[in-house]
Amino acid sequence: MDDLLTVLIRGLAQGSFYALVAAGFVVIYRATDVVNFAQPALMVMGAYFTALFRHNYDLPFWLAVLAAIAVVAMIGAVSERVALRPMVGQPPFSAAMVTVGLFLVLTIVANRLIGSNVISVGDPWGLETAVFAGNVRMRVADGWGIGLTIVAFAAVGLFLTRSRVGLAMRATSLDQEVALAQGVNVGRMFGLSWAMAGGLAGLAGMVYGSGGTGVDPTSAFVALKALPVIILGGLDSLKGAYIGGLVIGVAEAFTRANAASLSGVVGANVDVVVPYLIMLIVLMVRPYGLFGTPEVQRV
Repeated sequence: MDDLLTVLIRGLAQGSFYALVAAGFVVIYRATDVVNFAQPALMVMGAYFTALFRHNYDLPFWLAVLAAIAVVAMIGAVSERVALRPMVGQPPFSAAMVTVGLFLVLTIVANRLIGSNVISVGDPWGLETAVFAGNVRMRVADGWGIGLTIVAFAAVGLFLTRSRVGLAMRATSLDQEVALAQGVNVGRMFGLSWAMAGGLAGLAGMVYGSGGTGVDPTSAFVALKALPVIILGGLDSLKGAYIGGLVIGVAEAFTRANAASLSGVVGANVDVVVPYLIMLIVLMVRPYGLFGTPEVQRV
């Protein structure tokens, strides 16, 4: 039983990271109807700038994190202005393909910045194992990752539902023409959504980089597991991103813990496949996700 709880906590921590990356997908999709495939590359940038400010400029850890979030938010806003703003009015699929190109560009930039090294933001809260309630083990870094994700989702949720700017972003996502008629600066809302997504990616990069494994440019492909998360939870649902991230993380953790017994049945590395298997099942049964809004077309 203790081992099950330990695996569960590890899965919740991994799922929290996926949820943070997925939240950026949701914020941009709700504002622009575009799936931003560049989000994982922004996550790598977040880890890089956190490590840069922490080690090269010797900033205190939390100040380095805030500075990295600000820089990646700026990268997101500039990317929207340069690459996505000209695509306004074009089909969402075309804009999504532009984000694929943006993903490749940012990955190349990250590769030039990081090279073949594996960067780490250090050990800000200690990776020692905390033992509680018997033999149940939880890494301190996992606890921080889970807690920071809850705080980030609560802050974004309150911003979108309670602030005037958040309400303007929601109005833009519902109907851009009506929002324009009501005096909402739609272009500004687009840029703000990309800045918010960049900030969330920066935070996700710090969480991943402080987990002990380190970050390199290929870590962007690990963050692509946020795609099954948003398919499971729903492209336009912040709550779905959080719950979907936890479900995917826990499923992956339990599959990895039982890899030895499963390898003879389904082969090795089945934990890598499980998120995408869940995604395929959800697409067949509920294509708009558990909490997504189904599209209704009147004929």
